[in-house]
Amino acid sequence: MLSRIADTVVPVFGRLAVTTDPHAELAPGSLIVANHTSLADPAVVVAALRRLGVEPVVMAAAGLWRVPLLGRALAREGHIPVVRGERRAAAALHAAAEALERGRLVLIYAEGGLPRRRDVAERTPGPFRSGLARLVERSGAPVVPVGQAGARRITSGSVLKQIGGLGTAPLRRPRLHVHVGAPLALTGDRAAGTERARVAVTTAWRTAAAHLGEQAALAT
Repeated sequence: MLSRIADTVVPVFGRLAVTTDPHAELAPGSLIVANHTSLADPAVVVAALRRLGVEPVVMAAAGLWRVPLLGRALAREGHIPVVRGERRAAAALHAAAEALERGRLVLIYAEGGLPRRRDVAERTPGPFRSGLARLVERSGAPVVPVGQAGARRITSGSVLKQIGGLGTAPLRRPRLHVHVGAPLALTGDRAAGTERARVAVTTAWRTAAAHLGEQAALAT
């Protein structure tokens, strides 16, 4: 249901396009890793994946489960709450590994948070946290890098700017782009594997940004 809602709502707020690498594959049991720039980009990525025939399990901040209606929908559909900075974060990795074993695709945001910048410009993906590598070690899942660009033009910056952005986006309908890269098999050293994944996501993000003509993004 969440994927269907995203696929219906996102076109109201922006013009979404989706591209894939020639060797891209969204096989059952894959771990999808996307860059995180805006509160709007999970909906954008989920909508893009649905267009490719995929409805992933999403690992998201546990606070969303406290939002009326949304929280119940997330729980009912088996999405995974992540409690950061606590031992309970390990439970999220366990739940994700189980979902991967069942053949579900799991969407993770390895940066673990949003950029602090206030403007709407694109941003190079920041350092990845260790959860991605630990999940790969546990599951052996292939990693599919995904880059998205344009979501910051729906909502970004201060609370007032985010509210204003959401309110005007249906009139502006900014261009949005999601690019899916070829899968990676992360083996060996945890730090090296994490960096390989970040580079692949950065490459996918640059491709998405280039489709939007984000020259400033490509120079960062």
